Amino acid sequence: SASSPFWQGEDTGLACYRLTVFDNFPRTGLPPVFASWTEYEQARESLIAAGVLDDGTKIWWDLRPSHHFPTLESRICDVSPRIEDALALAAVTQAICRMLWRLRRRNQRWRQYDRWLIDENRWRAQRYGASGSLIDFGKGTLIPMADLVEELVELVAEDARHLRSVEEVGHLKRIAAEGGSADRQRRVHAAAVEAGATADEAIDAVTRHLIDEFGSGL
Repeated sequence: SASSPFWQGEDTGLACYRLTVFDNFPRTGLPPVFASWTEYEQARESLIAAGVLDDGTKIWWDLRPSHHFPTLESRICDVSPRIEDALALAAVTQAICRMLWRLRRRNQRWRQYDRWLIDENRWRAQRYGASGSLIDFGKGTLIPMADLVEELVELVAEDARHLRSVEEVGHLKRIAAEGGSADRQRRVHAAAVEAGATADEAIDAVTRHLIDEFGSGL
């Protein structure tokens, strides 16, 4: 979903600069591990009682329980200018949740890794986006995003069929193959510079590109 490579008209070197800005706030980033819903509620109520926050909506983790509905909110993604990309991300998030639910029903679970290891992959996704690679901790090596997406689509295939989202989940392969929004923005910027555009004009070209992509989905 990385879609914020530029900040104040400059290329940040990151595919997702939004997380850098957001991580300066409290109660952001990866959520802690809670053994139960009760444990989460006790932690939340402790902060409310201390006057630190009004309610659960002031908790901004990458993944959090909804304050209003019996759901989980995935908050880590950048905004996707293409509607088909947004649908793919929503669909795979649902499919992953159902896959984990299936394991739970069978008295199984996904292997849990230390938070700082997960944070390393979070950083790599933030830095390189869809064109990068992540660490496969089981294999102990870096794996290209395209290969990981292939594995993920296969992993949640049963769940995507149940949720009738096979096409949407499968679209992730196209994102991995062609690059995400951050990659497209940089290509537009580079083409504008090569054509003789000034720094401001090149950023304007990126802005127009994003407007066109948003508009094409309306």
